Amino acid sequence: MLTRILPFLAWFKGYGGDKFKLDAVAGITVALVLIPQSMAYAQLAGLPAYYGLYAAFMPPMVAALFGSSRQLATGPVAVVSLMTAASLEPLATAGSEGYIAYAILLAILVGVFQLSLGILRLGLVVNFLSHPVVNGFTNAAAIIIASSQLSKMFGVYVDKAEHHYDTIIRVVQAAGHYTHWPTLGMGALAFAIMYGLKRTMPKIPNVLVAVVLTTVLSWAMGFQHDARVDVAAIQVPEVAASLQTFNTAVQAVKNLSDERSELTAGLDKAKKADDFDAANDATHDLIRINHTINSQKQVAHVERERLRSMLFSGVEGADGLTLYLQDAVPAGLETDGRTWRLKVGNTLLDTASLLVMGGGAVVGVIPEGLPALTVPKFDLGIIMHLLSYAAIISLLGFMEAISIAKAMAAKTGQRLDPNQELIGQGLANILGALTRSYPVSGSFSRSAVNLQAGAATGLSSVFTSAMVVIALLFFTPLLYHLPQAVLAAVIMLAVIGLINASGFIHAWKAQRHDGIISVISFLATLAFAPHLDKGIMVGVALSLGVFLYKSMRPNVRSLAMADDKSLRCAEEYSLMECDYVDVIRFDGPLFFANASFLEDKINERISLKPKLKHMVLVANGINDLDASGEEVLSLLVDRCRKGGVDISLAGVNESVRKVLVRTHLLEKIGEDHLFSSSERALEAIHAEAHKVAEENSCPLKTVCYNS
Repeated sequence: MLTRILPFLAWFKGYGGDKFKLDAVAGITVALVLIPQSMAYAQLAGLPAYYGLYAAFMPPMVAALFGSSRQLATGPVAVVSLMTAASLEPLATAGSEGYIAYAILLAILVGVFQLSLGILRLGLVVNFLSHPVVNGFTNAAAIIIASSQLSKMFGVYVDKAEHHYDTIIRVVQAAGHYTHWPTLGMGALAFAIMYGLKRTMPKIPNVLVAVVLTTVLSWAMGFQHDARVDVAAIQVPEVAASLQTFNTAVQAVKNLSDERSELTAGLDKAKKADDFDAANDATHDLIRINHTINSQKQVAHVERERLRSMLFSGVEGADGLTLYLQDAVPAGLETDGRTWRLKVGNTLLDTASLLVMGGGAVVGVIPEGLPALTVPKFDLGIIMHLLSYAAIISLLGFMEAISIAKAMAAKTGQRLDPNQELIGQGLANILGALTRSYPVSGSFSRSAVNLQAGAATGLSSVFTSAMVVIALLFFTPLLYHLPQAVLAAVIMLAVIGLINASGFIHAWKAQRHDGIISVISFLATLAFAPHLDKGIMVGVALSLGVFLYKSMRPNVRSLAMADDKSLRCAEEYSLMECDYVDVIRFDGPLFFANASFLEDKINERISLKPKLKHMVLVANGINDLDASGEEVLSLLVDRCRKGGVDISLAGVNESVRKVLVRTHLLEKIGEDHLFSSSERALEAIHAEAHKVAEENSCPLKTVCYNS
């Protein structure tokens, strides 16, 4: 009982110095990969890079302590990070305080969902996400993740569109207008280092090497080169006008948003008081305000794009930096050789201190020390919005984690408990949220590193967490000059492994409808991005639809003697059928959804065989029988026998037999018409059915092919 509550106690049975050394080496090795990866994935989730470190020190340890896998490495992962961004973008601006608070709340919801499933022993609920759906979604997500990093690789800034493909078009257009070549060079260099080391020296932590080398290079060459200027220092008259229009629109959105919050509260109050007039007035006001907010957002978007598209040349003078449009520098002035751009976000701009960029983007300041323990504010409205995303992230994250754990268990011979793994993942997300973590899951790449490094127990993940703590306490200043493009390259290289075109082919070969579902899930996810939940919902709906259709129309086969002396499907093997005895096999449970289908099929068989004397229903595949199925079976017995066709059942299992006994249908059918197998049934009824037979050889006794 104690090891079920505290599964990590089982680690220390036969534990010695050799295993401790293996765990320590494995844990440190995983940390060297995790630290840069976690920062990259945090940015993919729309969070500041250092929040990846917050998600990398508590969750790995908790998941290992309370999970069942001894080698699974938990932490930030690409798909869950992308889903986090997709769920939070409608609620707040990426990277803002509100956005961060919602990300932490989402981690708690995901953890509670997973923990509840684990405690209730409902790990099988993950089967609702079929393999074809997950394959289609994962391939689409890999493309979305990789393409989402293009703006960081080219060093351009664009507003996100309603659809991901529109955002990528904006990025390509911006890159065509201007690409910051040092940024692209940094990203390409990091990519080449990681790919080259992975191919030639796989044991070396390629991500860490790329991060260290590019960070040193960034520091040495002054990769980041920002400055603060007054609007008067920009010798372009339209800039001041555009800034004023932009600030006016942003301020209007802020004021209207505050007014909308008050109206929403008033609407809720009016509904509770059943004040329909006040509720209608509030609803109309909300519609008006939402329309105005959208129009002001569009104004801000237009001005932001205009300001971002302006490229300036800088001239250093006694009064500081003066900026001119690149094609309008006065004769005789010598520029500094840089291309300057305005940094324009979603907030008000201080015209007395505008941030202009003459270099590339870096990670910047990372707060030193561990995050303070916090409990996020629980807002029912926000929780309801996040609930569907939390459920999807919970199932996707767990499916990823348990798939990785099973793959490793096959190599190590370890026994896994999916429900215990759910508990471990759930606690990791809940306790991680208390230290400002966003949702996490098991990582395939880091788990593989953990296994290859020789991790014997989950203590390796404890060492990983300890290394992240040391990095947070002492080494964060060293990460200041890490280029954003390098983190983009880390993500892009990591998700290449998620692309698996053979998964579509495999699904198609297994069942054509599985292949079609996989492709549709892939296309739907791409089309609906960044609303990734819709792509998954389409896939799940298709899977359930196919399942229901197949349940409503199970295979009903007519059997005849095949070459191997067994009864096979006459249509598939081109076998002749007996005119006097029809042996029918029903493949599936007989219940309300398909009972009438069986009735139609048997009536069809009777009409096609005017000489038919006896019908044998092979019930090996009928593993369940409900009231509707029993009723139809009773009617069929009556109808067949009244029409001069006797009917028997073969291969009835215990659960179905109990239903026949309880409903007294067994008495109607007769014990002498119930057989253990179809062969026994034929032995008993064949001679009687063939008293007036005109067949030279019966297809149920000898092999007879259709000519």
